[in-house]
Amino acid sequence: MKIGLIGSGIVAQALGRGFVTLGHEVKIGTRHPAKEDLQAFLTKAGAKASSGSFTDAGRFGDIVVLATLWSGTENALKLAGAAALAGKIVVDVTNPLKMNPNGPPGLAVSGNDSAGEQVQRWLPQSKVVKAFNHMGNSLMFKPQFPGGPPDMFIAGNDPAAKHRVTDDILKPFGWNVSDLGGIEMSRYLEALAMVWIIYGFSTRSWTHAFKLLKQ
Repeated sequence: MKIGLIGSGIVAQALGRGFVTLGHEVKIGTRHPAKEDLQAFLTKAGAKASSGSFTDAGRFGDIVVLATLWSGTENALKLAGAAALAGKIVVDVTNPLKMNPNGPPGLAVSGNDSAGEQVQRWLPQSKVVKAFNHMGNSLMFKPQFPGGPPDMFIAGNDPAAKHRVTDDILKPFGWNVSDLGGIEMSRYLEALAMVWIIYGFSTRSWTHAFKLLKQ
């Protein structure tokens, strides 16, 4: 499978490592192809990883993963071009964080809207699936916990797209998956990300994840 990654930070690189480990080809779209950490990632990843523009990554991927800071997301998608992403599954990993220099961030988009919904509006011909937004980058691939695999909650409007993301990405990455419904459920997944972040700030620990217990 070919995966296009829009974004080149620590989240994109963590996901990229997972995809390469599973044997997929990855192209990371970036504004800064020469940056040192990206070059180090590409060197270590080998022949299955490459970089290019956001448009290059969008055109390359059978599935495209959106892993940008929220402040740059809309512009990154404009540079990628909605036409390059039309008909494709786009996995939205973003959280609309509003940074606070004195403590945990807040949500810049909340209430009756969400980042996931905005991404779907910006990409009306794409199949957006919200995933990977409520855990840390160090846990995204093959998370190991004494109680077994944690749970990832997802949302999106296209059932077939969610099934493919679940079967081809999330389960091979080592996750249990719970589908919450349409893309508007991103409102609650992004709020759940805030629970993860606030707990991290309060404990100064970032190795926690959520598990849904069932009887």
